[in-house]
Amino acid sequence: MTTTAFDPFELGGRKLANRIAMAPMTRSRAYGPGATPTEAMADYYAQRASAGLIVTEGVQPSVVGQGYPDTPGLHSAEQVVAWRTVTEAVHRAGGTIYAQLMHTGRVGHPSLLPDGLLPVGPSAVAAKGQVFTHEGPKDFVTPQELTEAAIERTIADFARAARNAVAAGFDGVEVHGANGYLIHQFLAPNANLRTDGWGGSAEGRVRFGVEVATAVADAVGAEKVGFRISPGNPFNDIAETDLEETYGALTEKLAALGLGYLHVMEGPHRDLTHRLRKNWSGAFVLNPFTHPDVTGPESLTLVEDGTADVIAFGALFLANPDLPRRLAAGGPYNTPDPATFYGGDERGYTDYPALP
Repeated sequence: MTTTAFDPFELGGRKLANRIAMAPMTRSRAYGPGATPTEAMADYYAQRASAGLIVTEGVQPSVVGQGYPDTPGLHSAEQVVAWRTVTEAVHRAGGTIYAQLMHTGRVGHPSLLPDGLLPVGPSAVAAKGQVFTHEGPKDFVTPQELTEAAIERTIADFARAARNAVAAGFDGVEVHGANGYLIHQFLAPNANLRTDGWGGSAEGRVRFGVEVATAVADAVGAEKVGFRISPGNPFNDIAETDLEETYGALTEKLAALGLGYLHVMEGPHRDLTHRLRKNWSGAFVLNPFTHPDVTGPESLTLVEDGTADVIAFGALFLANPDLPRRLAAGGPYNTPDPATFYGGDERGYTDYPALP
């Protein structure tokens, strides 16, 4: 019998209702004190609890890990308490929810950080482009290069945030190694100019991501840890040329840790996706390449043909809180409104209607 996206799936000791995931999406609505979630965030995630797996928006593991306005953290006691409201709401609705741990590294601006702090990175190389702040768009600044001691502290920050996630009721965590953020910066030769053990060769450039994953797995159990990658994604001024070597080395080392899943945000490299899938023994989550369109119902066949175990939907899930039901019925679908993606109130957040 052919496996479909509507069949259950075992992940991290939990039985997922289906193989349809809600992809992590920054929404910039953590308006509570100290970058804490709000009741509206609890409503937003609970509305989407029919996903087999929800992966939250990126959550910073430390103060300096914040790169955008009003994004939530998991590095303080008050943040842990506030996130419990979210996880409890999702669990009451029958869902499974993982926290995505995202350190933005050089992506950010001093105006988003407490006085005296600067964005950090593997090397003192500024990204080309701008970041949105409360004062409007600002050019990226040259980050402070992480010392060996600061790298070790950053790894410890990820592990502590993972423990905080479990304390807040999350079912697991996803380490964000994609989209031009800190781990991806270590992977990319144009952002990582180091010649020590954290750079140079592919072996050196993958080391930071592997050590973060190792520390997080030790903290909460490898089966409850996912890792997201986006091979070749140029977002946030990333340039990669040795995808096979870099991601082959990275995934080989991650696989040895026994992680719960690998989450691939695919570029126009389906052949690479197939090779990663073949060499990954654990669960394989795919956010397929559909640019310029959003991931749609046609991607469900990727579960049927064995390309992936789980398919992650982004904008379509944002606009359709009952997406699995709509996919099963063949639609109809609400249209996402990009004007309300980041910041704002309940409009374009919790007011997308479900089917009657």
